[in-house]
Amino acid sequence: MAEELDKPLLDPDNFNRDGIDLERIPLEEVFEQLRTSRGGLSSDDAEARIEIFGPNKLEEKKVALWLFILTGKEAFNFVAKPLLAENKILKFLSFMWNPLSWVMEAAALMAIILANGGGEGPDWQDFIGIICLLVINSTISFIEENNAGNAAAALMARLAPKTRVLRDGQWQEQDAAVLVPGDIISIKLGDIIPADARLLEGDPLKIDQATLTGESLPVTKRTGDEVFSGSTCKHGEIEAVVIATGVHSFFGKAAYLVDSTEVVGHFQKVLTSIGNFCICSIAIGMIFEIIIMFPVEHRSYRDGINNLLVLLIGGIPIAMPTVLSVTLAIGSHRLSQQGAITKRMTAIEEMAGMDVLCSDKTGTLTLNRLTVDQNLIEVFNRNMDKDTVVLLAARAARLENQDAIDTAVVNMLADPKEARANITEVHFLPFNPVDKRTAITYIDSDGNFYRASKGAPEQVSKFIEDGVI
Repeated sequence: MAEELDKPLLDPDNFNRDGIDLERIPLEEVFEQLRTSRGGLSSDDAEARIEIFGPNKLEEKKVALWLFILTGKEAFNFVAKPLLAENKILKFLSFMWNPLSWVMEAAALMAIILANGGGEGPDWQDFIGIICLLVINSTISFIEENNAGNAAAALMARLAPKTRVLRDGQWQEQDAAVLVPGDIISIKLGDIIPADARLLEGDPLKIDQATLTGESLPVTKRTGDEVFSGSTCKHGEIEAVVIATGVHSFFGKAAYLVDSTEVVGHFQKVLTSIGNFCICSIAIGMIFEIIIMFPVEHRSYRDGINNLLVLLIGGIPIAMPTVLSVTLAIGSHRLSQQGAITKRMTAIEEMAGMDVLCSDKTGTLTLNRLTVDQNLIEVFNRNMDKDTVVLLAARAARLENQDAIDTAVVNMLADPKEARANITEVHFLPFNPVDKRTAITYIDSDGNFYRASKGAPEQVSKFIEDGVI
């Protein structure tokens, strides 16, 4: 299947940009180029495309904190990052790879090599002590940072974005990461667009693209228009065909540009300054001590080496990286327990230094589990009963791609299929924050037209008074 798809599909490196312009060609050509249909993809087809285009997510770079902080981004990118992605041993050893540890390692080499003279053997005691210090510090840092990383990863997995996708002819709720070009997805009010897509037939949408373009007001998107990953649906409901995912999407390319920039935080600058100051101070002190001990005082070789070892070991705050790393890791772990994701642990210190934090709260988190108490239903029409009201409310709800209210209403029926039994749907108006209602126009088995609506009481009453319903 993958070999069959490889030729007609676009090259992932040039997907949706330098190859075929899927943003502007007619929708029918989009389906033709992506070898898909309005019925969606099969599971086997989607798995084959995952192998070609990769998952619909940005690459996570799991790296050691102190190797990045104390060696600088350029050296880190060139030497260590390709090796540290998943290798736990190399990640553990990386905690010994920073300027402060280099001085300790130089002292260890001095104790085992340079101290081997003056009629005495190597200074094994100092060598073993220094190595033990390095191993203990690295172990503590590795465990704490690993625990913090696992906690954040678990929280991110729990908060992973979901989407409604048409697979094997059925609507399914899947992780957004499984989307591939050619998938048919459903977009409704409040959804975050999971991938770049072209809208299919339906009513216009209002899309908030502020995070991508900076536009303060939602823009109107109609059939055939492109919507971008990361934007939010503010009005309407429609289906769309995915044309770009992951790093090949508009948002993915922007994220890559941001990640490729050189950004040095305040915390990193402070630690680098401390490390440089210690190294320079020790280097100057050693030069003076060598001049005084040997040419002036004429001390023995072994005495001089021992003094230099004391200066090296005593002048370096070897526990500083461990203390700071453990402190930040514990802070990250506690934040994750409260639902906060820490992507960069040094950001904890930078955020702690804020005086004012401005944020925009646009909604609340709920469980999306609503129920309807039939005992509280009031009927104002003598020709109807509660069951009829519930049936009409269910007809004014979606059977597929439901929101929490639709689910609660439809579940009141003995069989959800009753909501569409013996009727033909003509038009469905999805919920939007302006009308605050849903409505369905349908034809019954006798050929009569009817319209049913559910929503905010003041809105429904207004339309009844105006004779719209």
